[in-house]
Order: sequence, then structure tokens, then C-alpha cells
Amino acid sequence: MGFAFQDRFNRIDGGDIALQIRERAESGRVTLPYYYYDILAHGVPVGKISIRIGDNFHTYYNGHIGYEVDPEFRGHGYARRACALVLDVARFHGMTRLYITCAEDNAPSWRTIEGLGGKLLEVCEMPREYFAWYEGIPRHRMYQLDL
Repeated sequence: MGFAFQDRFNRIDGGDIALQIRERAESGRVTLPYYYYDILAHGVPVGKISIRIGDNFHTYYNGHIGYEVDPEFRGHGYARRACALVLDVARFHGMTRLYITCAEDNAPSWRTIEGLGGKLLEVCEMPREYFAWYEGIPRHRMYQLDL
């Protein structure tokens, strides 16, 4: 059976935060299908999060979850809580583990990942074969989160 987006995940409520779908994208040459959400806190957009479904070479470096919280809303745990909400999407699609990555020096992000239960696999250079590689890309912390 192939991958199919689920309308049930267009909005995910989690108490004082919610995720509202912005985009759903099919897989591409190097990308996986993904759900992309606005993170809402008390109805106000505070950031964005995506969950990529499946695995390929780039997943290990790009991660299954990508998030950003707007600067004025950082420090309130929105990223961690939004990540926790998308775990059910991954589970529904049969995933049993996720990779989540961040730049080596991004302490708020690695604290978020570790707060979710992510286990550090390594800190590594990004390979030139990685689709998002660029000259000067920082070393990244690679985590695995078992579902």
C-alpha cells in the first residue's frame, strides 16, 4: 500500500497550542512527502513545523522533523510541544523511529530534541552528497527518537 495524506492531520490540537496545515507535499527526487504546519499558541502563529514521512539517504542529515519558532516567541517550549504533536502523524504512517538534527552550536534546539527523548548518535560533518549541503554548512548533531 502506498503513502496517502490523511485529512485527519490537517489540524492537531494540543491544549494551548495547535498545528494548522499550511502545505502537504508529495515526494520529489530527493525529498520525502511531508506535512507542513503553522504552530499556533492561543490562536496566534508562533512558528512552523514539518514532519517528513519515510526514509532516504537525506533523511539522516535533514531529519524527519523540522521546526522554527519566531524569535519573539522563543523560550516557551513551543517547539518541543509541537514536535510531540507530530509524533502521532509519524506513528500513523508506520514509522518506529525518527531522525532529528540541528547545527552543533544550536543549544536551544538540541535541548528541545533531548527533551523529547532523542538520543545523540553523533556529531558530524554534512556530506557533499546531502541535497542541502553548502560551503560552510556547520557540523550537525544527529539524534534518533524511538517511537
